[in-house]
Amino acid sequence: LSSLSGLTHESHRKDVEQVYLRCSEGSIEWMYPTGALIVNLRPNTSPASYKHLTVCIKPFKDSAGANIYLEKTGELKLLVRDGERSPSKVYCFGYDQGGLFVEATPQQDISRKITGFQYELMSRGIASDLHTVSAPCRPCSDTEVLLAVCTSDFVIRGSIRDVTNEAEEQESIIHVGVNKLYRQKSKVFQLTGESGNWRGQIKTLLECGVRPGDGDFLFTGRMHFGEARLGCAPRFKDFQRMYKEAKDKGLNPCEIGPD
Repeated sequence: LSSLSGLTHESHRKDVEQVYLRCSEGSIEWMYPTGALIVNLRPNTSPASYKHLTVCIKPFKDSAGANIYLEKTGELKLLVRDGERSPSKVYCFGYDQGGLFVEATPQQDISRKITGFQYELMSRGIASDLHTVSAPCRPCSDTEVLLAVCTSDFVIRGSIRDVTNEAEEQESIIHVGVNKLYRQKSKVFQLTGESGNWRGQIKTLLECGVRPGDGDFLFTGRMHFGEARLGCAPRFKDFQRMYKEAKDKGLNPCEIGPD
């Protein structure tokens, strides 16, 4: 978390401050914004890999007091307008498309304003998985499922206990009961209660129309801004079939116990 305050240069409202961030994910919090910030993302990777990176930002729910632009060679492209209220909206762009320029808007009382957002740097392949525009709800092919098992941040066998739809955020929350945990990058799925059952939540787009149903599924997906986002999710019996077929042919990209 990088936290800054505009009060340190209140008398110089046109000041432009440079911020350098080395982490691949984190957040910026700019209290009492005045002037402008240039946010330089400098991950600890080879500069040659920069062209393969995607940057995503997610403004805080109550972020206010500044416009956020994409800046390259002096040209500004508005990303987030001050006061724009789009819960859970994520803005993504290629690392080579420019940097972030955060400019405070004129305020009568800056002490009531805090501008902030989370950011993530990821490879373009992962970013496209998370933000597929063409067909975000289409079923995965056998090859895509088997690859997702190898590369996803979480892989679990489980059932849909309930689905909560959030119309304002255009998202559905899938409440999952876990029967087997193959992998998880973050502790999204945890033991709950005295029964010792593993449970957790996975988010997906509302338009995908997920409904509670019987039977087990293989849930795969990515962690994105601290939340589990759904990737491929075939019925478990279908996964067992495709895994066995690939294994028999020696074509499965990685080993995982399908039982």
